[in-house]
Amino acid sequence: MRILQAVSELFPYSKSGGLADMVGALSKALANEHHQVGVITPLYRGIRQRFPELVPFDWQMDLPLGGDRVSARVWTLAPTEHLTVYFIDVPEFYDRPGLYGEDGQDYPDNAQRFVFFAKAVAHLGRYLPWQPEIVHLHDWQSGLVPLLIKHQGLAQGWRTTPATVFTIHNLAYHGLFSPLHYELTNLPWDYFNPEGVEFYGGFDCLKAGLAFADTLTTVSPRYAQEITTEAFGCGLDGMLRRRQADLKGILNGVDYEDWNPETDPHLPHRYSVGRMTGKAATKQALLRELGLPAELDLPLFATITRLVEQKGVDIQLSALEEMLSAPLQFVLLGSGTPAFEEAFRDLARRHPQRVAVRIGYDNALAHQIEAGADFFLMPSRYEPSGLNQMYSQRYGTIPLVRAVGGLDDSVRDIQEDEEGMTGIKFHEYSARALAKAMRKALVLYRTPGLLRRYRHNGMVTNFSWEQTCLEYARLYEEVLTPR
Repeated sequence: MRILQAVSELFPYSKSGGLADMVGALSKALANEHHQVGVITPLYRGIRQRFPELVPFDWQMDLPLGGDRVSARVWTLAPTEHLTVYFIDVPEFYDRPGLYGEDGQDYPDNAQRFVFFAKAVAHLGRYLPWQPEIVHLHDWQSGLVPLLIKHQGLAQGWRTTPATVFTIHNLAYHGLFSPLHYELTNLPWDYFNPEGVEFYGGFDCLKAGLAFADTLTTVSPRYAQEITTEAFGCGLDGMLRRRQADLKGILNGVDYEDWNPETDPHLPHRYSVGRMTGKAATKQALLRELGLPAELDLPLFATITRLVEQKGVDIQLSALEEMLSAPLQFVLLGSGTPAFEEAFRDLARRHPQRVAVRIGYDNALAHQIEAGADFFLMPSRYEPSGLNQMYSQRYGTIPLVRAVGGLDDSVRDIQEDEEGMTGIKFHEYSARALAKAMRKALVLYRTPGLLRRYRHNGMVTNFSWEQTCLEYARLYEEVLTPR
């Protein structure tokens, strides 16, 4: 098949979270199956310097954006056979320190930046020589594309429009703007209604994808069910219930070329399910690197996360206040809301022998934490898919998760599977429930035989992209089959 994807961030070129990992891995997996794959993404600051092999594409764009016109160049890179990345080069939009904003604030012209990006995607989708059959969009930044394609098919003579797939990575982020920003689309106002792009009077880019894409997906089966409910639907549950027949949940996979303790170049000591001595040695090196006492008899709990309410940071802070009186150590790598950053810094200042906090993101350190930790905490309010709980299992680090979304789909508790358990789950969103789960982990740590079984089960569980890729390929075939 000929598949064009569009995404606002793409690993290894740009990244703020799991979206970049997912689309990068899916694209590579589809190309490995000999599908022809293109990915469109913005040319952010630093990409040309880090990837000097970029080639200018023989195509210039000059597109309307409300009452203005914006020009763009396109650069390409072919990282593997059957895969081409197309970078949209508009320096005034994308040559900035951040992807979406700075200092915790969104850029005020994000509507212009990503309405234009959506127009560039639809334009390339129409004029690329290899004519994609499927255009697969991800999150609100490309949510307008299905409508643009549909409108061009109806009103502008695009006779063989490709089928569109829209994936929801996080329903909470709408891309919601003033209704005046709808004029940037240069579309008729007929689409600005409650069944289209209008959301409580505003212009909603994510809702455009939900309303006009041929098929909808999200990144775990459990989350696909959750978002049709009022509790998780972010005001869009009614539309999602109406489109439930077109909605499918496909659990994200893991790129085991990047996340594998046997081959991981970031680890000081590598290891495997049959030879675990390297895990203890990596833990010792990690504690030394973070300035914590190398007390290997204490369990090490870890979190790598965005410090936002979605990730359960509030209950995690409260639970740690209680649990740090117990024999354990804790390390955090992450950034986000300034108040949460300061709260974790304060925790580390008050417990310097027990807590280490690194604000920011460091890819090598993230790999070392996954390998060196004993337990990985993910107490999310909601979690569409999650990746760290899957990384943790491959590294013999036991995930401790709230049973929502992809966390529930990818972790097996002993209450569910007495032989195949891989982690610890809790249900109530409270510090008390999280602390109770952490106490279970302390008991597990003092039961070596059972601890080894958990680790073994997690390390042999397969979340590879090959299986996930097959599910997407089957979905594409269904979309292309006339109904």
